[in-house]
Amino acid sequence: MPELTRRNVLAGAAAAALAAPSSAAMAAEPPAGGTTPGIYRYKIGSYELTALYDGIWYRPITDKFIRNAPFGEVEHALDAAFMPHDKLATPFTTLIINSGSKLVLIDTGTGGQIAPSAGVLRDNLAAAGIDAKAVDAIVISHFHPDHINGIKDKDNNLIFPNAEIMVPAPEWAYWMDDANMNAAPADLKLTFLNQRRIFTDIKKQVTQFAPGKEVAPGIITLPAAGHTPGHTVFAIHSGGQSLLVLSDTAQHPAVFARHPDWQAAFDIDGATAVATRKKIFDRAAADRMLVTGYHFPFPACGHLIKTATGYEHVPVEWQTTL
Repeated sequence: MPELTRRNVLAGAAAAALAAPSSAAMAAEPPAGGTTPGIYRYKIGSYELTALYDGIWYRPITDKFIRNAPFGEVEHALDAAFMPHDKLATPFTTLIINSGSKLVLIDTGTGGQIAPSAGVLRDNLAAAGIDAKAVDAIVISHFHPDHINGIKDKDNNLIFPNAEIMVPAPEWAYWMDDANMNAAPADLKLTFLNQRRIFTDIKKQVTQFAPGKEVAPGIITLPAAGHTPGHTVFAIHSGGQSLLVLSDTAQHPAVFARHPDWQAAFDIDGATAVATRKKIFDRAAADRMLVTGYHFPFPACGHLIKTATGYEHVPVEWQTTL
């Protein structure tokens, strides 16, 4: 039997291609140029959850991206994750919880106002058969634009006109404080101004919640400060099953789960963000909880395994039945 080598395999493939009838090439289909909608459904107890993809932003990064690690180490981590050195893949995945009596949306996506490659939430919402007018409540994890801009469209109209909007009280207190805005560096001032654009004329529709409050049946808020002062994660419980919604406790897991000590430039309090990340990830790993991360690769849910140096994200296997 002849020895099977890579050269033999490639040579055989080339010979087969040359021997193929010319009509085979003429029968080729043109590229589709697109893919299916970004929708993934799963269940927690009796609750039906719908993960809705809003697109991706390739965040430009420099050697200032991580405050407490040499950029060479960051580049190595990006290499290990098959990512370029000058940008961080940042997907956006929102979550709809159908409890049977209410439709609750956690975070609202970018509203098409962050990057040309993001802003498809409304299309995916329609493809999922969910009317934006049927959403009863919006629960916000924190006030960064990629989480709140989807409250309104580019013309300042409400996308979910019938939804109560619920926000963390510490988050509101920080970002709506004029003294904080005036003291902020120029790039962060833009974030303060964006929040005023979103919330100023709809204050009466906004309810503030204290950390630890149950914002809807089976949806408990957990304080997770660091990324922002009022950053919040959510524990969803139904029928003896649980899901931990990590929000921005970590951005791409290939970087921040594997290297939980790293302080990102976009974290307002880097040290607190690290302590929060470890505390929440330790709990999720020890309890073998299902988790979902706002910036994890779609459909963004899976489990966390604690390793000698950090954590590894294990995505769920795709399932077509609930």
